[in-house]
This record gives sequence, structure tokens and C-alpha cells, in this order.
Amino acid sequence: MKKFSIFMMIAAAAGMVSCTAQSPKADLKTDLDSLSYALGMVNTQGLKPYLVNRVGMDTTYMADFIKGLNEGARTGDDKKRAAYYAGIQIGQQIANQMIKGANYEIFGQDSTKSISFDNYMAGFIAGTLEKGGLMTSTQAQTFTTIQMEAIKEKVLEEKYADNKAAGEKFLAENKSKEGVKTTSSGLQYKVLVEGKGAIPTDSSRVKVNYTGKLIDGTKFDSSYDHKDKDGKSQPATFGVKQVIKGWTEALTMMPVGSKWEIYIPQNLAYGAREAGKIKPFSALVFEVELVGIEEKK
Repeated sequence: MKKFSIFMMIAAAAGMVSCTAQSPKADLKTDLDSLSYALGMVNTQGLKPYLVNRVGMDTTYMADFIKGLNEGARTGDDKKRAAYYAGIQIGQQIANQMIKGANYEIFGQDSTKSISFDNYMAGFIAGTLEKGGLMTSTQAQTFTTIQMEAIKEKVLEEKYADNKAAGEKFLAENKSKEGVKTTSSGLQYKVLVEGKGAIPTDSSRVKVNYTGKLIDGTKFDSSYDHKDKDGKSQPATFGVKQVIKGWTEALTMMPVGSKWEIYIPQNLAYGAREAGKIKPFSALVFEVELVGIEEKK
């Protein structure tokens, strides 16, 4: 049987494939020619899914992609052209990933809101050039962190305005009830059992039994539901400063042996954060029993 070299078989297959006008025509005269062609094909594995899923390219415009591909590949040592193509690539990432990502992080699913494209680009270019900026990079980082949190909180506050208003109404009505006391921070509490033991400090570790509820009575957590290996509930143990502000304030007023009901405004609870069943800006109600203070070792 007559033997054929691999490049002859590939050449035959290549002849069956129509090439675009922008694509170089394969000419597989030697095994090295065929190897070059084969390597080109091998290195496209995963490229199309990457273009579609990561770059966001519309495959309707494959001819334009091929044109750019050829131009970019032929840049060689032309540093000016290479820099231009790098700028095109990063610019597309800005449009398809960076700005979209920033908008989602700040505004969530609200597609009607967006950061300023022109100001973003002005800042991006100033940061790239490392000169002529209106802020230093450190100032920009600090401002970004603070301002993004402020904008996100404002967006959430608008979304959960009814929830916040319900908490404020609940606390306004609750403060006039018999036995309820209100501190300067807005924390409310009612003494159910008056303990006679020591009072924790900020640096104390405490043991407590508790049940937490939303203002509508929905239970979201309880130490009594946390069982050990024998199926018995055990008090929760934690540092006084490791909990929400309302808890810290209450614990540093409670003698050991006390059981209080505490009513915590949203700003002393989780604020704009969502935690399980607890929606942003929720006022919370806890029944807390201070079992003891752990001795320092």
C-alpha cells in the first residue's frame, strides 16, 4: 500500500474548507507546513466559547474579528501598533466588564443607573499615566471604598424604605410601654429578671441564652436550638465586642443572672446588611439571659 505523509492528508482536508478573503491561504507542501497549520488549529481550542462568554463577542461579526486578528498577529515588533491594539483590548474590557461590574456592585439589578463613563475614563487614563490626576491613587482608593458603601446603602434604603419605617414605628410605640427604658443611643430594654452578679466590660467573654425575633414575631435565631452532641442546648459564648452594637451596649449594663428583652434599632443592628431572614434596616427584638462571664486564662 502506498504511504502518504501526514501533511498530504491534512492538505487534502484543507482543500475542502473554504477560506475567508481575509484569511491566508494554506499551502501545505511540507510536514513543517502541515505542523504549522495543525498548531494553529490546536491553539483555537476554547477560543470561541471564550470570545462569546468572556469577551461578549457577537459571532455575527466573525469576519471583523478575523480582520483584527490578522492585523494584531502581524504587528510583530511594531511597538506603536502593539500599544494601540493593547489599548483597544483594555478598552473593550472596560466597556464589557469593568463598568458593568461596577454598576452591578453599586446598583445591583437596577439597570437604569450607571456611573459616569467619561469620568471613569478620565480617572482610568490619569491612573494609567500616573500624573495629572485630581486625586492620588491612595485618595482614590479611600474615596471609592467610602463612597461605594454610601451609594449602596442609599440604594438599599430606598428599596427597603417600608421595612425601615416599620421598625421606627415599632420602636416609637414600644418606648412608652410599661417597663421599657430607652438609652441615649436609641436602644430599648425591659428587665424581666434582675441579676445580682458582675457586669461585663467591653473586653469580657460572656455566656448567654437568647432568642432573636423580627418585629413581626418571626424567630430567626435562638441559642436553645443549638444542640451539643448529646442533644442538649448550650449557652452561646462570645466576646462582648464581637456582636452587633445593640448587644454590646446591653451586655455592658446587665448583671450576671439578668434576663432582659432588648429592642434594637436598625442602626445598632445590621443596618444595610442582609443576614438570613433579617432584611436590611430591620429593627430586632431579643430575649437575652446573661448566664455568666468567662474567667480569663
